[in-house]
Amino acid sequence: MDILSGNISSIIFRQVIKDDLGDFSLDSQILRVFLAFDGKKTLDKVAEENKIDMGDMREIIYRLVALELIEAANKEKLTLDKEFYGFLTAQLSRAIGPIAQVLIEEVIGELGYSATHFPSSQAAELVDLLAREIQRDEKRGAFKLNMVNKIKQKGY
Repeated sequence: MDILSGNISSIIFRQVIKDDLGDFSLDSQILRVFLAFDGKKTLDKVAEENKIDMGDMREIIYRLVALELIEAANKEKLTLDKEFYGFLTAQLSRAIGPIAQVLIEEVIGELGYSATHFPSSQAAELVDLLAREIQRDEKRGAFKLNMVNKIKQKGY
């Protein structure tokens, strides 16, 4: 699968340092984008900082990848960590009681993952599916709000 197909806004790129750089030229816009890739910023953040729309950004990325000047820094998907699971379990337990842990494991399994290999990019989907199991509106709202804040905090 081509990493540049579909929604590419959350991909993080890093510069590739090669011994045999060869001869090529980059215009100032492409050079600014290249220099912005630090292995930490998402593509949409780099686009925003450089005031480039995603259509133009996609073309720049194709060029830099073809020249082998950048690579995806997050080739291996980041997974949810223990701290996030602990918070998720505590929040869901407040809303539905001690069955929370079982429900979390069940939903993760239905999505085709295990708890140790659940991609952080799907944290919001997991929270949404779990929230559907909370009957009381006020508890569902509090759960979602707390989890959205945690997702933002963790950078998922």
